[in-house]
This record gives sequence, C-alpha cells and structure tokens, in this order.
Amino acid sequence: MASEALIKLWQAAGVRATAGDLELRWIDDDLLVDLAELAGRGVHDPEAMPFYTPWTRGTPDQVARSVLKYQWSIRQNVGPKLTLEFAVLVGGVVVGSQGASGTQWTVLRSVETGSWLGREFQGRGIGTRMRVLMLHLLFDGLGAHDVTSGAFADNAASNAVSRKVGYEEDGITRMAREGTAAVANRFRITREKWDAVREANFALLGATPTLDGVEALRAQLEAPSGT
Repeated sequence: MASEALIKLWQAAGVRATAGDLELRWIDDDLLVDLAELAGRGVHDPEAMPFYTPWTRGTPDQVARSVLKYQWSIRQNVGPKLTLEFAVLVGGVVVGSQGASGTQWTVLRSVETGSWLGREFQGRGIGTRMRVLMLHLLFDGLGAHDVTSGAFADNAASNAVSRKVGYEEDGITRMAREGTAAVANRFRITREKWDAVREANFALLGATPTLDGVEALRAQLEAPSGT
C-alpha cells in the first residue's frame, strides 16, 4: 500500500477494493513493475487484437515499457478529467489491470471501464469478478451516474462479461484496427440498473466487498476548488 504521507497528499493512492481473495489496488511503482512484466508475458493470442490501441504489439520488454509509460502518464488525471487505474490481485498475486476514465466527472459522473488480464490467468472467472468490484467502487463508492464499456465484436470474453453483470447494449461503432475496419459493441449500465442487479452481482464475487479510501477521494473530487 502507498504511504500515509502520499495518501494524505494524493487521495487516489489510498483507494482499495476487496472481495475475498480479489483486490483492486492503486498502482504504485512496485505493483507497476509486476504489472508490466505480466503484460510482457502475454495478454492475448498474437493473431488477435482486442484493444483499440495495439499496445500489446512488440517484444516482451516493449510491451512492458508500454504499460509503464501509460500508467505514469495518467496518474495526474484525478479531477474533472477522471482516470483511475488499479492493479488486480488474486491471493496477493498481480493478475491484470482494471480502470475507468471519463471527462467532466463532477458534471456527468460517467466513465468508461477498461481492463485486461494476463493470459495465464484467463478463463477462471476473474474478469467478471473484477468488473463487479469496479462497478461497486464507481457506483456505491464514488456516486457514478452511469458506466460504459466497449469491445470489438469478436472479443467474446469481454462482451460476455458486460452482458453478464448488467450492462445493456448501447449501439455499435466502426473502428480502424491495425489497418482494417472492425465493429465494436458499446454497452452502458446506469445507476438504476446497478441498483437492480447489485445483489446478484455480489453473489458472483463470492464474498462481501469492502472499500477503503473512497470517502477521501470522493471528497476531493467533489471539492469546489477541484484537484
């Protein structure tokens, strides 16, 4: 965990969500190294590209450095432009990343979720559980109005998770993907829908979720002076 001195100055560093052996934790540099090395070992089949930006192309070291550069670049975005990125840990082991980002948070209270799992940890239901835990943090912890997500139509796993936890279909988008056109599905879940599916989703977690440090971050975000 981040030091108390850092958390006092930068409230996002103290945010943590847990449910049994599953944890979302703010990414300090020690966790970031583990996360980068995990990505370097592989995130998807080399013939596929599930991400809008193809950051997983390259050698293991190049992919790892892409993770470092991205995470370092967005740490400051806690304010009107809100970006939150968490390491996902299972049993204390880093298995992936779960994030959310959006603009004009204080006005719109809307963000888009995004995530990835190391290939060695896929197929175990972790993707569903970490999305539920993130929704709990966003809706119940930070007071989100709605949360969106998107995935290429051929990314079956991501589309399935969105539908399973209660997102509703919100249209499609045609996007350029590595030089060719591809269809991406859009999904949305509102606060009202979350309230209706919360308990069913908590059952998927297999444990009662807890949040730490969220009150301080919410107070920072809602302060009239901003960040």
